[in-house]
Amino acid sequence: MLGSAAAIAFLPSTDLDRSRAFFAGTLGLTFVEQTPYACVLRAGGTMLRVTLVESLRPHPFTVFGWEVPDVRGTVAALTAAGVPVLRYDGLGQDADGVWTTPGGDEIAWFADPDGNTLSLTRFVP
Repeated sequence: MLGSAAAIAFLPSTDLDRSRAFFAGTLGLTFVEQTPYACVLRAGGTMLRVTLVESLRPHPFTVFGWEVPDVRGTVAALTAAGVPVLRYDGLGQDADGVWTTPGGDEIAWFADPDGNTLSLTRFVP
């Protein structure tokens, strides 16, 4: 029924201007529009609606992510832009903050200004 429909992703934010600066300015997503209720961006072919909420208690797990060809290069660019990589005790992340799954995929995590956990993944063939 929805297999060919375009997906829309949603993230909560308590400050749309701050989210716009982060997602469009820092991460380079394409800004579409901002209303009093949401900041709309494009992440590749996916619409991302950063929706205004009164309060937010971020979840302790990934809520949005990107598939990238070079996790370490992307992590380096994020770090240079002032976005730290999240580290998790016991996960065995390397010096760059990248975790390699048992299957060889590489994953790193970072947070947006509201504390939403975001991820980068490089899948191995």
